[in-house]
Amino acid sequence: MNRKWSFLAMLFLIVPVLSAQSTKQTTAKPTPAKPAAPQLTWGPAPDVFPAGAQLAVVSGDPSKAGKFVVQLQMPDGYKIQPHFHPFAETVELKKGDFLVGMGDKFDAAKLKSLGAKGQMPAKMHHFAATKGATIVQITAQGPFALTYVNPADNPAKK
Repeated sequence: MNRKWSFLAMLFLIVPVLSAQSTKQTTAKPTPAKPAAPQLTWGPAPDVFPAGAQLAVVSGDPSKAGKFVVQLQMPDGYKIQPHFHPFAETVELKKGDFLVGMGDKFDAAKLKSLGAKGQMPAKMHHFAATKGATIVQITAQGPFALTYVNPADNPAKK
């Protein structure tokens, strides 16, 4: 077979393959739907928090032993005096800016932005403030407890 016919034979073999590939329709795979965000029921935070905060339980029961997740909504300029918790907490920022400082006395100069997510070890003395309307999500083990370093700072006792 001469070169001309070899070349033509190859074209007849390749062109249908290329043509078939170019006419294939690509179908997009459907994106799985995200599960609907749970509707949160907001109410006043427990009286151990200063007035003005709202709390919603996302999962679990903060009053019982076991894992729980809550969201805490606080207005701009909200302050929580030095305190600690019996269990470690994971704090995730949902909105605003949550500022945290370590120590036994509230010192605005020590406040630093939490960022997107932070860990708070059990029994670590800390204080907090907000910049803008702020929502944080807290994951911890229950039962939830907040103990003020200075008992006179506890709003529930006032």
